[in-house]
Amino acid sequence: MATDAGRSAGEGPDLSVVIPVYNEQDSLPVLVEELTRVLDGLEMRSEVLFVDDGSVDSSPEILRRLKKERDPRIRILTLARNSGQSTAFVAGFRAARGGIFATLDADLQNDPADIPSFIASLRDYDMVCGWRKNRRDPWLRRFSTHVSNGFRRFVLKDGFHDTACSFRVFRRECVEGLVMFDGMHRFLPTLVKTAGYRVGEVVVNHRERRYGEAKYNIRNRLFKTLADLFGVFWLRKRWIRCRIKGEE
Repeated sequence: MATDAGRSAGEGPDLSVVIPVYNEQDSLPVLVEELTRVLDGLEMRSEVLFVDDGSVDSSPEILRRLKKERDPRIRILTLARNSGQSTAFVAGFRAARGGIFATLDADLQNDPADIPSFIASLRDYDMVCGWRKNRRDPWLRRFSTHVSNGFRRFVLKDGFHDTACSFRVFRRECVEGLVMFDGMHRFLPTLVKTAGYRVGEVVVNHRERRYGEAKYNIRNRLFKTLADLFGVFWLRKRWIRCRIKGEE
């Protein structure tokens, strides 16, 4: 059973890993095993927040068993109903206790072994985002993502390759005070950069989905994403940028 070596009573974690979960019962044992191995190798106190977004499979029961038998760093947040990935992330951010947040998907396509390199990159950035340069998805998903990323860069001029990748590590203050809305997780790097923080990208190891099916596709994402895109465009134009130079 994993523990946080050297942790004193009453101390909070340094790192909070936030993971939305929706019907990922087969992936969860593998993911916890991989995460435990990675977190044990870090010289940081950590916690793992699984946010169950109204799963109707055995995901909640499996998470409770893994918390009891495998890793006490696990915390389980249960949403009252299925509310979407953005809501799950926001719930996790509000409950997290660490000074650094890491986010990733529960479907095993993100490789937890990349977390240490993300954390190392925080020497130069406030947020580091994953870039699935060699994406391991069916061709239609790869094509649609390529088109949507290109259109987003054209409209927002943010320069990011892959803002839809949920794999990120960032300082807590990056999301404190941000406007939160349904769909914001796809634009989080852009919003954080607009708020004045340093945002970088690193190429991550993207893996094929082992279990289940993708929750998002062109039919259920295209028009909503376009609406969110133009909403972010408007928000950036109206953003109040107020930096205090000093006080006397």
